Amino acid sequence: MTHVFHRTSKGSLPVASYGDGVYIVDTDGKRYLDASGGAAVSCLGHSHPRVIQAIKDQVDRIAFVHSGFFTNDAAETLAATLTAKAPDGLDYMYIVSSGSESIEAGLKLARQYFVERGETQRKHFIARKQSYHGNTLGALAVGGNMWRREQFGPILVDGNYVPPCYPYRYKDPDETPEAYGIRTADALEARIQELGADTVIGFVAETVVGATAGALAPTPGYLKRIREICDRHGILLILDEVMCGMGRTGTLFACEQDGIAPDILAVAKGLGAGYQPIGAMFCTAEIYGAIRDGSGFFQHGHTYMGHPTACAAALAVQSEIEERNLLENVRSKGDALADALTARFGNHPYVGDIRGRGLFRALELVADRGSKDPLDPELQIHAKIKKQAMARGLICYPGGGTIDGKRGNHILLAPPFIIEEAHIGEIVDKLDDAMQAAFAEAGLAA
Repeated sequence: MTHVFHRTSKGSLPVASYGDGVYIVDTDGKRYLDASGGAAVSCLGHSHPRVIQAIKDQVDRIAFVHSGFFTNDAAETLAATLTAKAPDGLDYMYIVSSGSESIEAGLKLARQYFVERGETQRKHFIARKQSYHGNTLGALAVGGNMWRREQFGPILVDGNYVPPCYPYRYKDPDETPEAYGIRTADALEARIQELGADTVIGFVAETVVGATAGALAPTPGYLKRIREICDRHGILLILDEVMCGMGRTGTLFACEQDGIAPDILAVAKGLGAGYQPIGAMFCTAEIYGAIRDGSGFFQHGHTYMGHPTACAAALAVQSEIEERNLLENVRSKGDALADALTARFGNHPYVGDIRGRGLFRALELVADRGSKDPLDPELQIHAKIKKQAMARGLICYPGGGTIDGKRGNHILLAPPFIIEEAHIGEIVDKLDDAMQAAFAEAGLAA
């Protein structure tokens, strides 16, 4: 009998015993290829000796200090290292313990920035439908995933939403990706004008959408248009790279590929690769300066922010990625994974779209490829695929509600950056077997 309050009270989970590179081994000795890095977290796989040693070394020096009393070398070095590589202007790094915390910090900082400037009337955030930015109340409130918001709606701040950049679903047949992206971005301008530009704080978006829609990358020019709109109306652009950042899409920061820099940017997951809980919020010198030259105090904080042991782990992770040139492996193996998925599932009767960047890939499942109609939500096909994949020793990240929080399904893949060619074949083979078994269980002929 367990006394752990698990995510689900139905069924039981295998017990993880140890890690072995891209594999997790349970207490029965069964090996699972971690093809989703948990939730796009374990970018260096499991039991990496360099990271483990860095944690031990830091604990030997000092494990924890409260950031209200001290700074620490690990935090200072990590911030200096990553701000030097960050998009232009992101000169300051606020270090927390999770992705939800990094988003919360960004939202609060954005509001306080305008308060320090005397613009206290600004109160609105705009986000996208079907977005997800974390599970704390502030992050959940700004997110546009209705399934996650529904039961907590009465205690959430009202959100303001515009359509997602989702060409598979919403691009007109005769429309170019670029034209579609501009049209979709222009919905932000309309919403700003509706609310009143001087009441809006910022626009919040995942650079590449992760859990709710499955590796949904922006079309060319979309984010540049978004940046122009934010600048024209004097509102902040807040990018959420909690899942897609820190190298997952092939560049350290996902927005590098779109040629823009936000005002505030959130990261987590791949920052520390799961070896310690850590996240961070980056901001521009202008935003930092408004606090420094105003009240001098950011009215926000957590006990474990700037945690020395977590920072030491993250620094070791990022050093390993750089020194081994693992981002090149993300790009090359990402292309190879995309090719393998297309070869195996490109004509699959229930696979409508294969998409993503780097080692951040997804399959969108449909009932009919021509109409793009989704599968019946009652089938819970994503849950069946997850169960069948685990039975075969494959960890993937299927999701439901891809279209609107209720309808649609996808399978997200985010394997470690250290993946090799043989692992790609194993992923595709086991995923194929799992999908066949799941569709059969659902009474669908594949």
